[in-house]
Amino acid sequence: MAPQTKGAVYGLTAALLFGVSAPIAKLFLSEVSPVLMAGLLYAGAGLGLVLCEWGRRRWGRATVGDAPLRQADLPLLIGMVCLGGMVGPVLMFSGLQRLSGVFGSLLLNLEAPFTMLLAVGLFKEHLTKQEALGAGIILLGAGLIGHAPFELVGDPVGVLALSGATVCWALDNNLAQRLSSLRDPLAVMKVKALSAGAVMIGAALLAHDRWPEAMAVAALMGLGVVSYGVSLVLDAYALRFIGAAREAAYFATAPFVGAAFSIPLLGEPWGSREVLVALLMGVGVLLLQGARHVHLHTHAETEHDHRHSHTDPHHDHQETFVEGAHAHQHRHQPITHKHAHVSDLHHRHPHA
Repeated sequence: MAPQTKGAVYGLTAALLFGVSAPIAKLFLSEVSPVLMAGLLYAGAGLGLVLCEWGRRRWGRATVGDAPLRQADLPLLIGMVCLGGMVGPVLMFSGLQRLSGVFGSLLLNLEAPFTMLLAVGLFKEHLTKQEALGAGIILLGAGLIGHAPFELVGDPVGVLALSGATVCWALDNNLAQRLSSLRDPLAVMKVKALSAGAVMIGAALLAHDRWPEAMAVAALMGLGVVSYGVSLVLDAYALRFIGAAREAAYFATAPFVGAAFSIPLLGEPWGSREVLVALLMGVGVLLLQGARHVHLHTHAETEHDHRHSHTDPHHDHQETFVEGAHAHQHRHQPITHKHAHVSDLHHRHPHA
């Protein structure tokens, strides 16, 4: 499977798993505070990924070709945990307290365009015209799914707080892309989930939030394993294969997934607007997946450590062929060639 197709499959699956969590979690909001709910979901995700990592070692699959976390990765990891797991959620809950639910939902959709702007403007990713059109259509659908006639309820502080949360997550996505390209996504997301879960549960305890019954705790943590843990890892692989800008477009389908699952779970209606959104997002995904970016480009000399295979023309750095994917410190010699590519780890070159 081509990397671009892998990225699309992983990104859409991550959005599906995350999207279903919203209507399910809504069933528990009457007895669980939002801060404690976030903590339980992240804690469940972290513990689930710990079990996955243990199982991988237990059954002899500890070496899967990915490089482990290094001390040099600490700044990126701290940035992800602080921005995505701490500051972002705190700003979001602060903003939601001051804004109407509909207006808050619309503001949360800013995460995808902010992610794309940062990826293209700051982190040197590139989108073709067809990909930009596809991403724009998906974002339009994401905006329509939350739109309804309403009056703005809230204040500028709430708007700034919620907008700040989306900027934090946009930065988190771009930092995660850089780190997951080099390191084992399971290890990266395990650290993020455990850290975020501990912080949010600690915040709930300090606020004296009421704990739900044991069955509700177990259900939320179980939901966290799938909708946050597995989703986070799949999303990290999508970031590795296609970059943060394209991943943000695919992940923007999550609100539609949540709306679709709200029909059987919450008894909410689905009308002509939802059908239009489904069609728009389908067209956007097809445009993204069908785009091809091919031109003559040059790779500068660089040295790093990450998962790769010697069948890849970018990694013919050893005279002795090593079969399969593996990780070690290696140097890339300058090379100029032409082939289809996206903004992955090795293709952050300038574009006219």
